[in-house]
Amino acid sequence: MAVQPPPGDRRIVIENVAIATVDANDTEYARGHVVILGNTIEAVGEGPAPARPDGVVRRIDGEGHLVTPGLVNTHHHFYQWITRGLAQDDILFDWLVALYPTWARIDERLVHAAAQGSAAALLKSGCTTASDHHYVFPKDGGDVLGASIEAVRELGLRFTALRGSMDRSRKDGGLPPDHAVEELDDILAASEAAVDRYHDPSFGSMLHVALAPCSPFSVSTDLLRQSAELARRKGVRLHTHGSETVEEERFCRKLFGMGPTDYFESVGWLGADVWMAHCVHMDDSDIAKFAETGTGVAHCPSSNARLGAGIARVPDMLRAGVPVGLGVDGGASNESGELGTELRNALLINRVHRSPTALTGRQALRLGTMGGARVLGRQDEIGSIEAGKLADLALWKIDGVMHSSIADPVAALTLGALPPLAALFVNGEAVVEQGRLTTVDEERIARDCARAARELTGRAGRAG
Repeated sequence: MAVQPPPGDRRIVIENVAIATVDANDTEYARGHVVILGNTIEAVGEGPAPARPDGVVRRIDGEGHLVTPGLVNTHHHFYQWITRGLAQDDILFDWLVALYPTWARIDERLVHAAAQGSAAALLKSGCTTASDHHYVFPKDGGDVLGASIEAVRELGLRFTALRGSMDRSRKDGGLPPDHAVEELDDILAASEAAVDRYHDPSFGSMLHVALAPCSPFSVSTDLLRQSAELARRKGVRLHTHGSETVEEERFCRKLFGMGPTDYFESVGWLGADVWMAHCVHMDDSDIAKFAETGTGVAHCPSSNARLGAGIARVPDMLRAGVPVGLGVDGGASNESGELGTELRNALLINRVHRSPTALTGRQALRLGTMGGARVLGRQDEIGSIEAGKLADLALWKIDGVMHSSIADPVAALTLGALPPLAALFVNGEAVVEQGRLTTVDEERIARDCARAARELTGRAGRAG
């Protein structure tokens, strides 16, 4: 039997393949090659791969396929995977009020199942890096953050775990029930502990941690301000929901006397280390402030449509220089759980009421790759196919009946149905092959998620 080279010396060669690099020049190759060495990209270019006699453990003939950077998901709530299909016709505030009592009864075992379901859906749709905004920490729920981190590790997804929080309950004028929030001091202590325990800032890290108080209507001003101070002291990023609905705008003006963007600015929450989910209802001044400060946006087109929240001004944001990535959002407001389909949805939704050139297919692909990498602060590691970057790659099959007659390979991905995923590499390891997860048993995940959903619904029903 042949002796395998050490992992860092192993090469995977993909040839005869269409390539969209999403580099600074949007370089594309009609028939090119990508060479993976260990966990990084060694070479990319036109034509056959350079001759490399040593260490090649796999050669892939990419005829009829497109290679893109792995997709980057900038906003999600993994725990919601086991509360899908509920509150189907509600706007955001009513949807939250309906679901908070159920979410407040999760525990680490249920979160583990839900996180595996969410991560599986992401991987199978071409996503290689994801952030998960977890903000519900029941007192008797165990280590729910640790459960989600372990669940994702088993699947091989590159991960940003967002230690979320809520401390403004109904008695304080917020939306969450009183038993669903934490005390300020407990939140800050747990947030610092999460960073110390889990955050790995090294190049190629599989796990980052960021701090993420939930939203203006569920957290106090003190929590926002002190979380920003803590995050900057620890050198991690900040995330929250912002300007998602007109109801949020009214809430902020009534409670704080200003709109969401001005409120966030007043508590130190604009900056290149901050990104916010949704940002649907922003005026020119808001967009200018985001551009001036480098504050990022997670655009979630399917969730915004599902909840009737509106359409974010993404073309205007991009023209102004705002960093914008794509987000799935939680499974309870985007039951598909796929990031790949968000490319097409972002493209189509942003053309509504504007023009057919408001957003191009290549801009949509950039949102889902390099845009997301920039939002997460990882643009030097992921988001494009360039030598020296991490080997996070998606290989899409575009020669089947659904795609073979589409003239442009990128259009096959961004305008056609989501192509079959022939392979997905994270850190140089194949985590999906021919549409199937390689690291875990998909059927077991499906059973676990169905069982967890029934159990959580039962708990909520017994609690009244």
